[in-house]
Amino acid sequence: MDLKHSINKNNIPQHVAIIMDGNGRWAKQHGEDRIFGHHEGVNSVREIVEACGEVGVKYLTLYAFSTENWNRPKDEVDALMELLVSTISLEAINLHKKGVRLQVIGDVESLPASCQKELQESMDLTANNTTVTLILALSYSSKWEIADAVKKIARKIEEGTHKSSDITSKLIEENLNTKNYPDPELMIRTSGEHRISNFLLWQLAYAEFYFTDVLWPDFRKNEFFKAIISYQNRERRFGKTSEQISSN
Repeated sequence: MDLKHSINKNNIPQHVAIIMDGNGRWAKQHGEDRIFGHHEGVNSVREIVEACGEVGVKYLTLYAFSTENWNRPKDEVDALMELLVSTISLEAINLHKKGVRLQVIGDVESLPASCQKELQESMDLTANNTTVTLILALSYSSKWEIADAVKKIARKIEEGTHKSSDITSKLIEENLNTKNYPDPELMIRTSGEHRISNFLLWQLAYAEFYFTDVLWPDFRKNEFFKAIISYQNRERRFGKTSEQISSN
């Protein structure tokens, strides 16, 4: 059954963030090595980006590679980097045709030069697209991002352009990697894990969380639509009471 027709188009989250988890377990279940699962996970990425365009989600952030992932076995890390470069190279034109703008957050300078090159070329190619903004979190962790923002603010104070009394939530947000994007309203994690693993800690303060046992390579359009429908069935109060929300 296609669940897309059950979605209320007047209540679509503007920004969805996803922790794509379960590639390795999926591969093990199919008698393959972990990198095979990562390859299959690319097909899910392709479908979910397309699904966002179909229902009107404007921003999609995917946790593609964390700073902690550098601690994985070298063979897997090397294979992931090769997969990342080849995928970006192959998918860029297709993304461009579909009106998808590619962006990246994270410690990009820590990525291999070939990866940085492909990312920059793809971002340049898709820079003017407006259907969906696909944000890849690469060599990213929220603690790294917040520490980086603190360093930027401290530097401004040292230079005399800011005072410590200028530090507000707004100033911190202006120095985060995500300063150009709205905060996610919905965060999805696949594979049955119930944690956010150092992902967008600041930005997810008021997001709705959706956890599913489905492994990422099996997470396709209908699973994504289930998450949207779950989001639409929740009451978002932002600290207010239900009565206050109803009166508005």
